[in-house]
Amino acid sequence: MKNLVCIIDDDESVRKSLKRLVVSFGYEVAVFSSARSFLDSISPDTRGCIILDLRMPGMDGFALQRKLKELHYDMPVIFITAHAMPGDREYAMNQGAIGFLHKPFDEGSLIELIEECV
Repeated sequence: MKNLVCIIDDDESVRKSLKRLVVSFGYEVAVFSSARSFLDSISPDTRGCIILDLRMPGMDGFALQRKLKELHYDMPVIFITAHAMPGDREYAMNQGAIGFLHKPFDEGSLIELIEECV
């Protein structure tokens, strides 16, 4: 089984466009509209990476990042956001994220980060 790229974003159009992009590069993709739906579907032993929206209703990206550590998921996180606050990038990277991209971002930058992970 190939490594899985999990896309977690509350915006359906973002999920669809990211899935098309990532699949076009040959990756297996799973999409989720919330952090909770991801946690309910993907086990901690899954290999791959996570493309994670920072600002979502319910559990936001930072809360999920903390939960992933707590539950011992070994999947690198790439944050994407349209609404970064000062210090968000630094916080995410200090907590172990491998990337932090501002929407809209260069597709090539995202693919390079995915390639680092999987």
